[in-house]
Amino acid sequence: MGNIVAIVGRPNVGKSTLFNRLTQTRHAIVSDEAGTTRDRQYGKSEWTGREFSVIDTGGWVVNSDDIFEEEIRKQVTLATEEADVILFLVDVRNGLTDLDEAVANILRRTKKPVILVANKADTNEWIYSAAEFYALGLGDPYCISAATGSGTGELLDLIVSKFPKTTDDETDENIPRFAVVGRPNAGKSSLINAFIGEERNIVTDIAGTTRDSIYTRYTKFGFDFYLVDTAGIRRKNKVTEDLEYYSVMRSIRAIENSDVCILMLDAERGIEAQDLNIFQLIQRNNKSLVVVVNKWDLVENKTTVVMNEYEYAIRHRMAPFDDFPIIFASALTKQRIFKVLETAKEVYQNRKKRVATAKLNEEMLPLIEAYPPPSIKGKYIKIKYCMQLPDTQIPSFVFYANLPQYVKEPYRRFLENKIRERWDFSGTPINIFIRQK
Repeated sequence: MGNIVAIVGRPNVGKSTLFNRLTQTRHAIVSDEAGTTRDRQYGKSEWTGREFSVIDTGGWVVNSDDIFEEEIRKQVTLATEEADVILFLVDVRNGLTDLDEAVANILRRTKKPVILVANKADTNEWIYSAAEFYALGLGDPYCISAATGSGTGELLDLIVSKFPKTTDDETDENIPRFAVVGRPNAGKSSLINAFIGEERNIVTDIAGTTRDSIYTRYTKFGFDFYLVDTAGIRRKNKVTEDLEYYSVMRSIRAIENSDVCILMLDAERGIEAQDLNIFQLIQRNNKSLVVVVNKWDLVENKTTVVMNEYEYAIRHRMAPFDDFPIIFASALTKQRIFKVLETAKEVYQNRKKRVATAKLNEEMLPLIEAYPPPSIKGKYIKIKYCMQLPDTQIPSFVFYANLPQYVKEPYRRFLENKIRERWDFSGTPINIFIRQK
């Protein structure tokens, strides 16, 4: 396992800014609003040939009754348990606070290396103000400015020196990524927590709890892939906070970077216009799809007839692409959640499936001869050869014709449907190209 660095501290001291600085990304949302970061956000950093993970955590608030602050406190505790080195961030401009002392009191009990970092020391004058932090009993305060990068190089040297002298394992960047997407409060975080058996992501009844896209490595039961929990995507006219706007953008980016999208629907609310918008976003990005109808345990009439009607309504609303699996599950009771993972893995394998050229021609050419493209302006279109293109993001097939410009979209859909009838490409989109022979 690689080395892990956790950044902790009270709200609004610059933890997310430091996270972005160390990982050289803008993955963590930065805002003047306290409590912006709610879940643990993971990133990768490298310094002097040593690669390590960085965890951005929510602001640590002690003895608070606020529902989010209670959940943030759990996340920080989990992060410090996972970390090899803990960066305790304080604000040199605001000085020592009671909350800093309360957090330091907790950190003094840990056996992990703790580095006291005084942030926002943009000029030398502020460095002298850091002396009061010696009262925390955590050693010398290390002065930096996460916003400008001042002092972060020396901080990285110190962090690397605290790591055990072992060689980091190589990470496989080719591991498939499954993004869990859907409307706010559809049960995305609950589903991932049910998968991994711990409260990895914050779950509340308040829509919009998850604000960052959270990556979780899943290696149980013979599986090996990343699960991506994303912020709930709302209609543009519903996005009123700048903060939520950045969350939506991050969710869209998670869809763009995923292989398979697990679209969560609320069984009580049915399929709505926003679900269709997310589905279209998945389609435009050529991502594979598994639809999960969550909260099925709350439906009173669970007969096969009702299930079939629900499935028909989903496929009808999402037509013309309707070749995708639909699973009726409950993240709360864990009903059929393992089937979601199995199905997502099968869909990913379908995405990588290859059809031999000889077999493809053997099946498709007699069919094309029996049902040729309709003639246009007295011109007859002949297709003599077909093949699957290599090294494509999704399965792509090319058909060579004498007059490719006259082959219209309905006939392309006809070819796609016949391919799907003969080979299992359930859940994944297919490209059909007509080229000059």
